[in-house]
Amino acid sequence: MFENLEPLKEKYLQLETKISDPQIIADQSQWQKYMKEHADLEPIVKKYDEYKSNLAQIEDTKNIIANENDEDLRAMAKEELCELEETLEKNQEELKILLIPKDPNDDKNVIVEIRGGAGGEEAALFAGVLFRMYSMYAANRKWKVELMSSNETGIGGYKEVIFMINGKGAYSRLKFESGVHRVQRVPETESQGRIHTSTVTVAVLPEVEDVEVNLDLNDVRVDVFRSSGNGGQSVNTTDSAIRLTHKPTGIVISMQDEKSQLQNKEKAFKILRAKLYDMELEKQQKEMAAQRKSQVGTGDRAERIRTYNYPQGRVSDHRIGLNLYKLESFLNGDMDEVIDALITTDQAEKLNNLEEN
Repeated sequence: MFENLEPLKEKYLQLETKISDPQIIADQSQWQKYMKEHADLEPIVKKYDEYKSNLAQIEDTKNIIANENDEDLRAMAKEELCELEETLEKNQEELKILLIPKDPNDDKNVIVEIRGGAGGEEAALFAGVLFRMYSMYAANRKWKVELMSSNETGIGGYKEVIFMINGKGAYSRLKFESGVHRVQRVPETESQGRIHTSTVTVAVLPEVEDVEVNLDLNDVRVDVFRSSGNGGQSVNTTDSAIRLTHKPTGIVISMQDEKSQLQNKEKAFKILRAKLYDMELEKQQKEMAAQRKSQVGTGDRAERIRTYNYPQGRVSDHRIGLNLYKLESFLNGDMDEVIDALITTDQAEKLNNLEEN
């Protein structure tokens, strides 16, 4: 499995030369590209060097055991060999994990879209709960949350809320949140104390640059209109709201939260690019899932992924069969236990695929 890593090391050394070349340093975009490639390869190459050094030490120790006449030295060599073989096994496992193909979007910021589903007002209220949960999780990790668009119900709920989370590795931590979230609880408006079940859909989209998605501006109709709602006088009396219609897909993005037409337009295009990129990403993931069903997966946006049961104080992630009886702290942003389990399961699945191939 590791015999093909020598060319990878050669590429790493070539990149090391390139990032020190004054001509390449002068071209910042090219230099940054090579720096990223170099940084991505560095942990693999360093672990590979450890692995090779360990192999050489094992070979030397075996020679001592085979050729040494002094029994005390042979006994010491045998003891050392056991330790070296344990270290080699650990190196191999670490190297396997490093060789798992990295999701190119993992380091990106994310655009999160939460929509109330089945359950009417109760679903809208729980959409607000999830918005608060993700905001608190982001705060715990020192990430920045930027509200992009919202459609409030007036009593603390949201028919729809779209926001951006800016932070290194945001997509790697939140990408498995896409899907249907189910809540079971007694609504405040329920006089009989009966438990209702409602659903909310969450979509987590990686932020994309202009160059990453093929967006022909001729395919986009831009409409300008007067903002409505509680936006204040300056919002409601100027044509600052923007509606984008992407003709080939039928995607419509409306943005009126900002006072500036330009700001609304920039935000709308950012969401449109993310949605188009996500459509292509989902298509690729479904094609891969058709070949091998992933236990975690992010391809099926209609999949029911998690249940929040208030009477039992339970959070259940259905993809990995994990039940936690710490609902309150989870909804306050203490999500790492579930997120770590999802990432570990995904890594194990990818590692299994890597070994089979």
